[in-house]
Amino acid sequence: MMRTSTSIICLSMVIFMSCSQGKQNKQGPAAAKDYSVLTLNPKSVSIHNNFPATIEGQQVIEIRPMISGYIREIKVGEGDHVNKGQVLFIINNPQYEQAVLTAKAQINSSEADVNSARMEIEKVKPLVEKQIVSEYRLKSAELTLQAKEAALAQAHASLANAEANLGYTIIKSPQDGIIGTIPYKAGALVSSNSTEALTTLSDITNVFAYFSWNEKQLLDFLSDSHGTTVEEKVKNMPEATLILANEKEYGSKGKIEMASGLISTETGTATFKAVFPNPNGLIRSGSSAKIQIPEIIDSVLIIPQSATYELQNKRFIYTVGPDNKVTATNFISIPSDDGKFFLVTEGLKAGDRVVIEGVASLRDGTVIVPKEADANNIYGNIN
Repeated sequence: MMRTSTSIICLSMVIFMSCSQGKQNKQGPAAAKDYSVLTLNPKSVSIHNNFPATIEGQQVIEIRPMISGYIREIKVGEGDHVNKGQVLFIINNPQYEQAVLTAKAQINSSEADVNSARMEIEKVKPLVEKQIVSEYRLKSAELTLQAKEAALAQAHASLANAEANLGYTIIKSPQDGIIGTIPYKAGALVSSNSTEALTTLSDITNVFAYFSWNEKQLLDFLSDSHGTTVEEKVKNMPEATLILANEKEYGSKGKIEMASGLISTETGTATFKAVFPNPNGLIRSGSSAKIQIPEIIDSVLIIPQSATYELQNKRFIYTVGPDNKVTATNFISIPSDDGKFFLVTEGLKAGDRVVIEGVASLRDGTVIVPKEADANNIYGNIN
C-alpha cells in the first residue's frame, strides 16, 4: 500500500513539472516593443551664424581745444544731438581778448605812421621838382612809407591771428552728430595737449557693426563663397541682421564689408563690418550687439535633439540595424537656429534609421519593432 502511494506522488510531481515547462516554453522570451524610427534623408537648411559686434558711427570725431584756458561754459549735455556750427564749449582766457585789443591799437598806430609818411612824400616831391632839395630826400621818404606800410600789414596780420585765437575760445560743432561723454566740468583747465578730449562727436546717420572671424572661419568662407576674389566673395555675401542688446532684431538689413585685409597676429582674427542705416539715431556708438549672417547648407542630415543623449561630452543616438537591434552611435553636429534639431556633420549617413522616441529605455543590442515616423511631422517648418 505504501509503495502504491509513493508511485502516485512521483507521478504527480512529473506531471506538474511537465506542465510548468510547457507553460514556460509557450511564453518564450520578453516580447519586443514598438519604437518610432526615422530614416535619414539629406535636406537643405538655412542656419544663422552669430558673431559679437561693437557699434561705431560712420564718423567719430574727438573735440579738442586749440588753445589753453579754463572751461567757462559747457553748452551741451552728454548724448545731445547737435547741428553743425552749434556752440559746444566756451574757453576763458583773457590774454586772447587782450591780444585783439593790442593788435587793434597797433593798427591804429601803424595807420598814423603810414599817413605821416605819405604826407612827407607829398611835401618833399614839389621841392625835388624845383630842385630845392635833392632827389635822395624823396627816395628816403618813399622807403619810409614802404616800411610803415609793411608795419601796418604786420599789425593786420597780428590782429587776424589774435582774432583767430580768440575764436578758438568758442568751440563749435564741425558737423551734425551725437555728443559723447564729457569728462571735464566748468572751471577745468584744458589745452590741446590734454590727455582726454573735451568730448566726442559721432555721426550716426549710418553705423558700422564690427565683428571678427577666426582663421578657420575665414578660410571656410573663402572656400565656400561665390566669386574669384576676396572682394567679390564679400560682395556676394547675404545681407546681415543686427541683433540689439535687448535681443530684438533691428529693422534694417546691413551690407557686409571688409574692415581689414589682414589677420591680426595678436588675435588670429580678421575684422569685418556691416553697414546699417540709422536715420532715427536708435543705435548709438559704443553699443554692443550681435551680427547674424544666414548660411545655406545643402544635403545635410537632420535629427531631433530630443532623440539624442550625451555621455562623457559626446553626443549619441540609437541607430537600428537590419536585425532591428539598436546600437548607440556617436555623431558630430551643429545645432539648428531653434535649438530643436542637430545638423549632422559626421557619424551618420543617408539611409540610417534612428530611434526618435523612448531612447531612455533602450540599451545596446535591444531588439525593437520599428515603426516609421512621418518626416514631415517631425521636421515641421524647418528650412
